[in-house]
Amino acid sequence: MMAATLKQIDFKVMGREFRVSCPENEERQLLEAVQFVDRKMIEIRDKSKVIGLERIAIMTALAIASDFLNTKGPGGFDVGEFRRRMNSMQATIDAAMAEQEKLF
Repeated sequence: MMAATLKQIDFKVMGREFRVSCPENEERQLLEAVQFVDRKMIEIRDKSKVIGLERIAIMTALAIASDFLNTKGPGGFDVGEFRRRMNSMQATIDAAMAEQEKLF
């Protein structure tokens, strides 16, 4: 089994630029997740008037987690696979945030 080739992906969330490594075959899913998170963060910022990117990110994470925990898919779905993908995305985000912290 061959490992997927990693690709550097640049994206913006709430106007801030980030770069992460992503397997080429997961680029589309990552960019969809970026768009979803960006929209959700802007929505939370505008609705709640929360100030500070870190606070907005935490509120967004809590909202997404709450939505996930309260949603049941038709016919069920593989929660284990979903958790593995979420953990993979979290690792990607953590790596991107670590790179950003070096800039400041």
